[in-house]
Amino acid sequence: MSEPLAIPSKKHQVTEEEWQLRVDLAAAYRLIAHYDWDDLVFTHISVRIPGPEHHFLINPYGMMFDEITASSLVRIDQDGNKINPDDFDVNPAGFTIHSAVHAVREDVSCVMHTHTTAGVAISTQKEGLLPLSQQSLFPLSNLAYHDYEGVALREDEKARLQADLGENNFMILRNHGLLTTGSSVAEAFLGMYILQTACEIQLQATASGQPLVHIPDEILSTIQAQAKQATKGMGGKLAWPGLLRKLDRIDPGFRD
Repeated sequence: MSEPLAIPSKKHQVTEEEWQLRVDLAAAYRLIAHYDWDDLVFTHISVRIPGPEHHFLINPYGMMFDEITASSLVRIDQDGNKINPDDFDVNPAGFTIHSAVHAVREDVSCVMHTHTTAGVAISTQKEGLLPLSQQSLFPLSNLAYHDYEGVALREDEKARLQADLGENNFMILRNHGLLTTGSSVAEAFLGMYILQTACEIQLQATASGQPLVHIPDEILSTIQAQAKQATKGMGGKLAWPGLLRKLDRIDPGFRD
């Protein structure tokens, strides 16, 4: 029987601000596992640590998402180098995508990337995400696409990914998966929840074989203002405290 990983607490080794980011990011990894969006150990969420160093937190390579804790997250620089040599290693392919976004988007704190079945399925469809549901309208108002270039290891792909993303906060990586960004972990998670749900709805709707009703373009143009009204301007911060309470009930180890 495998023993649980013994990871010393970093709570008193980092600033309060960094510790809160660690708790939120660990929570996001646990939530990804809870909703079955993980792909063993092969997807990633990163968060920027405020400060002039341009450091980030990302998952230790090889740990399942339901094992990740605030203390196990790895602090790295813009080039993916570990700041603490005693930390776990990180996935170089994972941070290639994340570093490309963080390098050009100062407004982005968190980058989330998944390989869900529904997300990859929609990424293979020529027309991509369609305006079939209310959920689809939020990403469609702010959505980019990036063509598949193989496993994301090459430095020269970064410039093309950056150009494709532009100022958008949602991206479908063709033949690969989904990506969301946000000013906080909460914002990026809510974006991923909505984008993932829209993909699932589209797959079920198109599989029915029935004629589909597309939402008119004029409604799409008003959806961002409606979203702010519906969330009282709080965006992802409206749902995040409840999600943390859910985790505290079912999976509180993320705070360690």
